This record gives sequence, structure tokens and C-alpha cells, in this order.
Amino acid sequence: MTMLNRANLFCLAVSFTLASLGGLRADDAKPAAARSINVLLVTGGCCHDYDFQAKAIQLAAAERGLKVQWTVVNDGGTGTTAEIDLYKNVDWSQGFDVVIHNECFANTTDPDYIRSITDPHKAGVNAVVIHCAMHTYRAADVDDWREFLGVTSRKHEHKSNYPVNVVKPDHPIMAGFPNDYKSETDELYVIEKIWPGTTILATSTSEKTGKEHGVYWTNQYGKARVFGTTYGHSNETFGDPVFLDTLIKGLAWAAGQ
Repeated sequence: MTMLNRANLFCLAVSFTLASLGGLRADDAKPAAARSINVLLVTGGCCHDYDFQAKAIQLAAAERGLKVQWTVVNDGGTGTTAEIDLYKNVDWSQGFDVVIHNECFANTTDPDYIRSITDPHKAGVNAVVIHCAMHTYRAADVDDWREFLGVTSRKHEHKSNYPVNVVKPDHPIMAGFPNDYKSETDELYVIEKIWPGTTILATSTSEKTGKEHGVYWTNQYGKARVFGTTYGHSNETFGDPVFLDTLIKGLAWAAGQ
């Protein structure tokens, strides 16, 4: 699987049959009957191993029978401020069923640039938002990105293995989620605000304050379906089957499958 940058952008088709994915559970195999979905994964910025994470997401989708045509854009360097070229094209989101945001640029603040990202989503481009996407553009005065995410977070607590409490067990994304699950070593993000379109699916409890914070959720942002998780800091998390199961179910849900 190949990472792309703005100088070398192409689509990576990942299409597997059930025969090539032996050993899957029956419920894992269901998405394979659906059409292939076009997914744009935007990644880069501060603080995480984005190459590893991008490859893990692609492999997880294939192993679970979800047929995806991938475009991966890793741009913006490793700092906290960047305006990547992708979003400067007014048609950047055309042709994609879902955009996965796994970027981390906390100190980018230009409202017009931020709205060049959120406006296509509001018009109906579905999304998955992971971990530091929640702290991206946190220094901005405008709330457009935070409303798109479905939650507002500006800080996180220490790394730990956090128990996850499912509050919407009947939601398809949480189907089969273990009752006794603890995260791999990860950060708990402090959720300041839950936006009106958001439904919290699962929470974890602060070891400092005892307060519960949403860690998996869905959001209706205009015409777009958005699935989000604040977990995803460590490579251990991106090697955890339960996290990956949930992430791929969230991707399928966002795509309407």
C-alpha cells in the first residue's frame, strides 16, 4: 500500500472477494456484497505515525471485506500549522463517498480555508474524523470545523488503558462491541461541547475527574453523515482489532452501507 503526497496523487484500488478473505465472521462479510466506495484519506501534521495509521486503515477495511478505492493524501509536514494544497481546489471532494480526516494542524486559523473544507461536507460529503482531527483548527475563532466534527475538544488527558462504556448498543457501529473492552494505551480527549446533531455511541471516564467523555459518536452535519472517535493516538490502537472493527463499521455507516 502506497502513501501519496501532493506531487504524486493517485487512487489505490482495494477490492477483494470473499474467497480471498477466508476466515471472516459472517457479520464481517456483509459489506463485501455492497458496491465499492471511494474514500479520500487526508492525513499529516503533528504528533503521530500517519504512514502506519493510513496503511492500518486500508488493511483493516480489506480484511473485513469492505471494498474501497483509496486516495491517500499525506501533506502539510509535521508541524501544527499548514494549509495544504488539496483544499485549495474547489472541487477537492468531488467523486468521494467518504472523506477520512486524520490530520493534526491545531494552529491553522484562517476562516476561509477552514470553510473550504467544511462547506462540501455540509453539502453532503460524508466523513470519518479520527483523534487529532478534533484538535485541528482548535485555535480558530470560527466554530465551523467543531460543528462539523460534532464535538468541541481543546485538550486531552494522560495516556492510559481506558474502559469503554457503550451507551448505544443497538447502533450498527457498536454491534458486537465487547462489554469488558479497554482501549490500548491512548489519550482521553476532554469534550467541552456536544453539538446538536451528535449522538454519543460510547464514553470513557476520566481518571482525574470522574467525568465521562464521548469517544465514539455520529453527527449529522447538514446533509453529511459523520462518524468520529477521539481514540487513535498510538500505533497500538491502530493494531487493536476492536478499534479497527469499530472504525471500519463507522466508515461503512458513513458511506450508507
